[in-house]
Amino acid sequence: MTTIDPTARVEDGAVIGEGTTIGPYCVVGRDVVIGANCKLISHAHVMGHTTVGDDCTVYPFASLGGAPQDLSYRGEPTRLQIGAGCTIREGVTMNVGTVKGGGLTRVGERGFFMNNSHVGHDCVVGNDVIFATSATLGGHCEIGDFVYIGGLSAVHQFTRVGSQVMIGGVCGVRGDIIPFGLANGQYARLEGLNIIGMRRRKFTRERLAIVRSFYQKLFEAPGVFSERLSAVQSLAATDPAIAEILRFIEAGKHRPLCLPSGRNAED
Repeated sequence: MTTIDPTARVEDGAVIGEGTTIGPYCVVGRDVVIGANCKLISHAHVMGHTTVGDDCTVYPFASLGGAPQDLSYRGEPTRLQIGAGCTIREGVTMNVGTVKGGGLTRVGERGFFMNNSHVGHDCVVGNDVIFATSATLGGHCEIGDFVYIGGLSAVHQFTRVGSQVMIGGVCGVRGDIIPFGLANGQYARLEGLNIIGMRRRKFTRERLAIVRSFYQKLFEAPGVFSERLSAVQSLAATDPAIAEILRFIEAGKHRPLCLPSGRNAED
C-alpha cells in the first residue's frame, strides 16, 4: 500500500502510485504524478508538472520540477518527465522545460544521478546514464544512452553527447562528443574511444578493430577534417557504430564538434 508520512505535504490533485512511500517532510505538488513502488526518503520536493516513473528512489533535498533557470520563463505549465528505475541522490535538481525549448525536460530510465547533479531545462537524457557528483547540464542538452559524466563536469547548453560516451571529471564540455567517444581535460577534448564501455556493451574484438580504424582515419590522419569526413562515408556500411557516429556528426547544428587536442576543423 501507499504510505505517506504524516509530516509530508501532498497537495490535492497529486497522483501517487500503488506501493509508493512518501517519507518525512517531503512536499509533492498538485500537478505531480509519481509511479508505483517509488520511494521519496525524506525532505524531497517534487513540484510543477512532473511525472516520476515506477520504481524510482529520491533522496533527501532533491528538487524535481522547479522552474527553469531561464530569464524568459513566465510560469508556463511546462513539464519534467523522469523514467522508471532512476536513483536520484541528495541535492539533485531537475527543471521543467521552457516554451521556446519545446516545453519538456525528459530523463530516461534507470539513470543514476549522484549528489548535487543537475539537469537543466529542455534537456533530453537517455537511458542507463550515470551523472557523478555535481555533473551539470545546461539547457537544451541531448545526452545519449549509457553515458557517464564525471564529477564536477559541466556541459554547455545545446551540446550533444552521443551514446556510450565517457566524460572525465572536472571537464568543461563545449562541443558535441561523438557516440562511443572518450573525452577529458579542463576543456574537454576527444581522447579516443570508450573501449571499456564498448566491451561492456558486448563489442567483439573484431568490431573494436573496425571502429578503431575508422576513428584513426577520421580524427588522426593528416589533411582537412571535411575531406577526411567525406572519405570515410563509405565505411558506414561496415559497422552500425560507424553509421551512428556519422549520423551524429551530420546532425550537428548548435555546437562545434569536440576534437582531439591539437586538432581543429581545418586540420
